[in-house]
Amino acid sequence: MLTWTCAGSGRSGLYTHYYRHRDNCNYCTPELEEEKQQKMEEKQQELQALDAKQRPWSEWSRSNESCIQHTGHDIEQVQELYSMCEQSLINYCSHRNKEHTDSTITPYLSPMNLLAVTLWYLKYYHSERYIATELNLGRSTVNYLLSEVINILHSCVYRELISFPADIAKRRTPHGPEQNHKLIVDSTVIAIPEPYDSEQRKAYYHAKSPTNYAIKGSVHDITVLRDSGLLEHVEDSVQIIDDKGYIGEEYVVTPRKKPHGRELTDEDKNFNRDINSARAAIENINQRLKTYAILGSIYRGAIDDFHKITKIVQVVSALCNMNLNKHPIRK
Repeated sequence: MLTWTCAGSGRSGLYTHYYRHRDNCNYCTPELEEEKQQKMEEKQQELQALDAKQRPWSEWSRSNESCIQHTGHDIEQVQELYSMCEQSLINYCSHRNKEHTDSTITPYLSPMNLLAVTLWYLKYYHSERYIATELNLGRSTVNYLLSEVINILHSCVYRELISFPADIAKRRTPHGPEQNHKLIVDSTVIAIPEPYDSEQRKAYYHAKSPTNYAIKGSVHDITVLRDSGLLEHVEDSVQIIDDKGYIGEEYVVTPRKKPHGRELTDEDKNFNRDINSARAAIENINQRLKTYAILGSIYRGAIDDFHKITKIVQVVSALCNMNLNKHPIRK
């Protein structure tokens, strides 16, 4: 019969009870933590070593042009994204490798390749079958990894690159307190295929969609704004600039309508010109969002999974913000 004795606490017992003791012993735990840390570092080095030789990152990272072409971001930006979610990606890889210990049967991607492939997917919206063929992976594996990495990007990158300051009304500029902050708002559609069900065709009909059908169907712009929760942040010093589709809310600045039977005054025309000039920025942003084919083409995912769609939009918005930081909109 095998027994053990803890040199630190002096306790002993049957070998079958050792692991229960080790997890709760103040003397054994530090050794256990060191062992875990060492294994984690070894695994991290092993996974990172794959980056240099495993495609597609080994090919795309050869030049900025290739990296931008495939992911929409240069090498420096991809590395910055990776630094934000490195530990989560490594944890995901470690978990998957425990499930599939024989890597000759179940190939896996390194953490950097997971990120690069997901950026590629968001940019071009290739089918999972195509990605699986290109990377010699199973289709179910591709489906799972894309979902998981999008979740990781949402938890690590979205909050880092998109935030609404709680103290925006108190923010100061180099010239002193900002008297008025303007939030420019607009809506756009995500096209979907024509539903087979007649009830769904009614529910998801949208005349402005290229397919005549869109996520959430035809919803008035002001309803979208009210449901977004953004109105909770507006006040005298924080206002929203919108088009005429958003008339009806306090602290929402919209172009002035032409009076019935009369012309706009010069003051009104100048006001509208300023509003439209400011709104040009949001039109530019919408165009940038649509350069990601997952939003700009026809969405093939479940049209009733609004939580997932929202998460994808938020991740793409964060990626656009990263590009905006490097390539701002011209004023």
